[in-house]
Amino acid sequence: MTKLAKILLAALALFSTTSIALAEGPAPSGAQAARSDIAKTLGFVPGFLDSFGDSALPGAWEEMKGLQLNPGTALPGASKELIGLGVASQIPCKYCIYAHTEFAELNGANAAQVAEAVAVAGMERHWSAYFYGMQLDQTAFKADIARIVASAKKQQPASNAAPIVVTDAKTALQDIERTLGFVPEFLRKLPEGALPGAWREMKELKLNPNTALSPKQKALISLAVASQVPSVPCIVADTEFAKLAGASEREIAEAVGMAALTRNLSTMINGDQVDERAFRADISRVVAGVKAAQKKASSTVSRKR
Repeated sequence: MTKLAKILLAALALFSTTSIALAEGPAPSGAQAARSDIAKTLGFVPGFLDSFGDSALPGAWEEMKGLQLNPGTALPGASKELIGLGVASQIPCKYCIYAHTEFAELNGANAAQVAEAVAVAGMERHWSAYFYGMQLDQTAFKADIARIVASAKKQQPASNAAPIVVTDAKTALQDIERTLGFVPEFLRKLPEGALPGAWREMKELKLNPNTALSPKQKALISLAVASQVPSVPCIVADTEFAKLAGASEREIAEAVGMAALTRNLSTMINGDQVDERAFRADISRVVAGVKAAQKKASSTVSRKR
């Protein structure tokens, strides 16, 4: 396996149990040194990175390499890319949507997970609008979230009662109370016409443990989106929900970091008016390089056997 193949594999966190290191140490300082390190890591210098100002490139590349492309983070590559996709989808940023979708699939994410990451991001933005517009009392909101979390931690016996068919606001409130143990004030404030659909989406997507994404992934995508809206109520809620789903402090920090990184790179790429066709070609070239390195590595392993 060539040195370049190892670097490409590591660059996009495509490894399982084998420890593959990125280029040793942090990226060297200076724009030219950063470009040399990009070429060493990716096999070439993508045009969108080359367009960054000389004063911004070294730090932006070092952050991207240290978080997004680093196989040694707490979050796996697929989760980081799905978080980036969720954030990009509601900025919105066509460049980042394309890149994060390609990288998520490269890291093993399937079509259902990609679609769900986008849906979770949309739902987060949706609830952020309600929470800001309704001018919620923050103390009461935090108390409601704490009560939801406390209830979820208890082992609830399975109910033999017939499912509640939600057809209007009244039946929605009944289903909310059965599901959560009470009706949070922020749900009571929704317009009657909106409540049934909004509750159904929340229950069937975010609260459902059996969807394409795990509860932890959904909570971290939600937190990342909330962090750069920004939405303080959603940040409070999704941090608690992420912890409830088993996320560590490091995973939470990395999710927020991916939100910040995606927003930063999106701003620079859009502001630099990068040619979209050239950008897609560069991303495709990176993906093709990684796939070729994977194939070569697999062939080498097979021959050694």
